[in-house]
Amino acid sequence: MTDNKTETALSSDVTEVRAQKLAKLRETIGDVYPAHFHRTMTNAELAAKYEALEPDTETQDVVTVAGRVYSSRNSGMFMDIHDASGKIQIFSHKDVTPEEARNMLPLIDLGDIIGVTGTVRRTKRGELSINAREITMLTKSLLPMPEKWNGIADVEIRYRKRHLDIMSNEESKLRFQQRSKIVSGIRHFMESENFLEVETPMLQTVYGGATADPFKTFHNTLKMDMYLRIAPELFLKRTLVSGLSDKVFEINRNFRNEGVSTRHNPEFTMMECYWAYADYEDVMGLVERLFETLAVSLHGTPDVTFGDKQISFKGPFKRVPMPDAVKEATGIDFLAIKTDEEARAAAKAAGFEVEKDWTWGECLAFIFEEKVEGTLIQPSHVTHFPKDISPFAKEVPGEPRLVERFETYCNAWEVGNAFSELNDPEEQRKRMVEQLEQAHARGEKDKQLDDEFLDAIDQGMPPAGGLGIGVDRLVMLLTNAPSIRDVILFPARKAKAD
Repeated sequence: MTDNKTETALSSDVTEVRAQKLAKLRETIGDVYPAHFHRTMTNAELAAKYEALEPDTETQDVVTVAGRVYSSRNSGMFMDIHDASGKIQIFSHKDVTPEEARNMLPLIDLGDIIGVTGTVRRTKRGELSINAREITMLTKSLLPMPEKWNGIADVEIRYRKRHLDIMSNEESKLRFQQRSKIVSGIRHFMESENFLEVETPMLQTVYGGATADPFKTFHNTLKMDMYLRIAPELFLKRTLVSGLSDKVFEINRNFRNEGVSTRHNPEFTMMECYWAYADYEDVMGLVERLFETLAVSLHGTPDVTFGDKQISFKGPFKRVPMPDAVKEATGIDFLAIKTDEEARAAAKAAGFEVEKDWTWGECLAFIFEEKVEGTLIQPSHVTHFPKDISPFAKEVPGEPRLVERFETYCNAWEVGNAFSELNDPEEQRKRMVEQLEQAHARGEKDKQLDDEFLDAIDQGMPPAGGLGIGVDRLVMLLTNAPSIRDVILFPARKAKAD
């Protein structure tokens, strides 16, 4: 095993050799980084076209491909080049390859990007190959490739140098290709449900729509503080008020100046939508259809593997009110408890540490998180949240302490949050003022009342169901990724150490 100094010296030697080859290439061919190269097909298209070609068969079909050199054998006689779609073997031999092209071989290193023109054949061993007639240097790589079989062992380097991770790790490459399909699938599904995609501001003068610390900046021309949005909710509701469409959605980037974990990144993606004349029951069905559609599209089945678990996205999902779930798990019947003091006493008697000023609803939600959340492995809708922690949802008829809200859980994670949206302007203002006072009491002095939103609600918003889905967590579930940093191309990270 080599130590760090030895590895650095070896890397420096390799880099010097590559630099010498670059100089030689400039002397012999001139432009080592041409602006354009025309290929006739990708490696995947080539494999599909010649899928039926028998072993030990040569054709006279001439094709042109391009890709990065991943392996080289017998002094370059055999090379594997990869493009984004797959690999193809290149065969260079004096019987098929002109001397000018063969002279290029000693100057080609792993990691170089080359173009190849030649005829298609399948070897006796069944390997689809190209007999090279022309080899064109397209990009000389000055740094060595990651080791092919082990890839990048240092997790932090994988996230910091994602290009090397994808280059050396087929699992990472596939996962990000699947992420693209999932996001595209969400958009296609929502459009098929007649939702209109809209765009709302990322820079906002008043941040709201969720409880979170914002990122703050300053606009030089307008001479005012602005905030990166923590949620698009209030702008999307204003769009609903406008009558632009009865169904609106946005696939949006949100920013929250808070902690980092395996499930949290300061910059994250959500799909948020609002559906006029619908309620949270309608939205539950929408979530179930969406999740099942994505799973089937990606895997051909609603059943997916996550770690050692089998998770089924076949609807309908289990539905359970939060008070019922807590009663089943702990025996505490919160619906029979009348006051905040009694709720705190019941929680303490059951062994839970609660704050002295917590409300009935805060106690209920805390015990749910402690005792129930971790048991929700299969997709489940938890309904009937406390109004104390749900300022934008309508009350449950006959139970004013609860609201028509649900969160969708899977693998013990929250992946979706939905309401029957509050549209009573007087009640909305009252709750937002209370929320503002609580924020100021917590020290959030920048928090302001969104008067423009309240003015829009005064104009009249139709009854509606609203939904937010954490796209990153959903991608984690559908691609068997243990950390959110595995599904975000360039996740937040600490400054590079010296």
